[in-house]
Amino acid sequence: MISVAIVEDDNDIRQGLQLLIHGTDGYCCSGAYRDCETAISRINGAPPDVLLMDVELPGMSGIEGIRKIKLRHPSVDIIMLTVHEDDKTVFDSLCAGASGYLVKTTPPARLLEAIKEVNTGGAPMTASISRMVISSFLRPSHEKLTNRESEILSLLCEGKSYKMIAADLFISQGTVHSHIKNIYKKLQVNSKSEAVVKAIQKRLV
Repeated sequence: MISVAIVEDDNDIRQGLQLLIHGTDGYCCSGAYRDCETAISRINGAPPDVLLMDVELPGMSGIEGIRKIKLRHPSVDIIMLTVHEDDKTVFDSLCAGASGYLVKTTPPARLLEAIKEVNTGGAPMTASISRMVISSFLRPSHEKLTNRESEILSLLCEGKSYKMIAADLFISQGTVHSHIKNIYKKLQVNSKSEAVVKAIQKRLV
């Protein structure tokens, strides 16, 4: 059972998400809040597996909310669910610690799939966001990633999990994990979201 919490100030959207999650086998809605301040105070005792977060909220922004929640609960996977698709909002969200980025027009079935993906190590993104991320890459001249490391980093930025990368490249998950450790070391990062952000900022493949 995947526990999901929601931070969304639009009552209709928040209630719709609650109904969707409650009404789907394998998912449960552990809380729904209209602002980050309430969410932060309520989830301390029992943090959810996945948190759906809007960007524009009354009071604290969703991006600032991500930073505070990840500081207290680093294991919580956060998916941004928003109307914003501009570079700065996407990159700021990933820098803050978001593991996925979807627009609010995402179909319910895809949203449920994305929740499951992020809960198993993926980084789901709306197709337009993925294209924007991928198109921002240029081959590096200074980071000294191997061809295989660059290939794996690109797949990470597409939102692929370790298992999916292993299947795509016909290698073991252990080999993927070993390459990713080397990527983290070379990029001087400590997590998948940091690696994706660094790749975007440094225009790497």
